[in-house]
Amino acid sequence: MLYVAMTGAKQVMQAQGINNHNIANASTTGFRADLQAFGSLPIYGDGFPTRVNAVAESIGFEAESGTIADTGRDLDVAIRGSGWIAVQAADGKEAYTRMGNLRLTDTGLLETATGQPVIGDGGPITVPLNNQIEIGADGTVSVVPQGLGPETVSSVSRIKLVDPDRRSLVKGDDGLVRLRSGATAPASADVQLISGALEASNVNLPQALISMIELSRRFDLEVRAMSTAEQTEALATRLLSLT
Repeated sequence: MLYVAMTGAKQVMQAQGINNHNIANASTTGFRADLQAFGSLPIYGDGFPTRVNAVAESIGFEAESGTIADTGRDLDVAIRGSGWIAVQAADGKEAYTRMGNLRLTDTGLLETATGQPVIGDGGPITVPLNNQIEIGADGTVSVVPQGLGPETVSSVSRIKLVDPDRRSLVKGDDGLVRLRSGATAPASADVQLISGALEASNVNLPQALISMIELSRRFDLEVRAMSTAEQTEALATRLLSLT
């Protein structure tokens, strides 16, 4: 009984960690809330598995879109409906994000606010010095070269936009989404961007706060169960010593 209670407390702490991570990212642009649920895992050993542990399991992420707000900033983009922006992850492989608050480095590399290069037609997009930059609904990046007039606007590249089946996606610890198979998703012409806007996190903050309270209460119950188990074992030991 003590083992079961200790396992229960550990699992509640893990679930609370996932929930707290969502709360901490309630204001992160394009963040997708992590989902978790408790499942039953039989305890195997000598005899029949008549006991089970409650195990906190990750069941993916919330795919619904967050609210979109206008910013007026040239490098801010939000995805209209479903879809993802292709970026280069730290391991050099392709991954996907909804984080549309983009920026340019000193060398002209287009990247997300967290430093992932944005992938275009031929790899990471590099933008030349310019007087004006614009990102079209289809992801086309256009600029007016520095020192020239607006009539010289030219296309630099096109952001790779993808829309794979939600069930084929898995979210990594870095917050980026990848295909479960490890492959790369094909570009989709159906994905549309809204320029000068950002998508908010889709975390349901009131519900997350309620879950935090519920998990705290569940943890207290598990701790009490541990105390009861210890007292029961001590009493049983005492009774056995009298025989």
